[in-house]
Amino acid sequence: MSSNYKVTVNDAFHFDFEKESFSSLDAVPTGVNEFHILHQNLPYKAEIISSDFNHKRYTVKVNNTNYIVAISNPLDILIKEMGFEVGSAKQVNAIKAPMPGLILEISVTIGQTVKENDNLIILSAMKMENSFLSPRDGVIKSISVKTGEAVEKGQLLIEFE
Repeated sequence: MSSNYKVTVNDAFHFDFEKESFSSLDAVPTGVNEFHILHQNLPYKAEIISSDFNHKRYTVKVNNTNYIVAISNPLDILIKEMGFEVGSAKQVNAIKAPMPGLILEISVTIGQTVKENDNLIILSAMKMENSFLSPRDGVIKSISVKTGEAVEKGQLLIEFE
């Protein structure tokens, strides 16, 4: 694993830093979360306004201008490259058929509010009944199948708002 860090500022500017470059940073603490920084012979006053450690996002005020800074360490970068999210679960917005089968029962209607683990639909496949439970709280946006309909693997069954 490399010792590079990726820094994103205001979701628009991206910078790569090596761990060794932090030791050359000319910053002196002047108070709690306040720093005096000298960069290319120019002085800057910096203050950490807020921090979200779980998402590694910080609001930093530099010379009276606020910036949102996101920092990714080598492990965060590796996890993202592997297709996983850091610090939070991905939002499930649709239920798709994991195998071909026949829709036996639909327990919800369009516009209905559901809670996590509420029964949504029953699919018969390979002589077994498979109940699909809601992966999250939400509202049913659309139902793409009808009771008694045959479905293919990967076919959209239910979509959330």
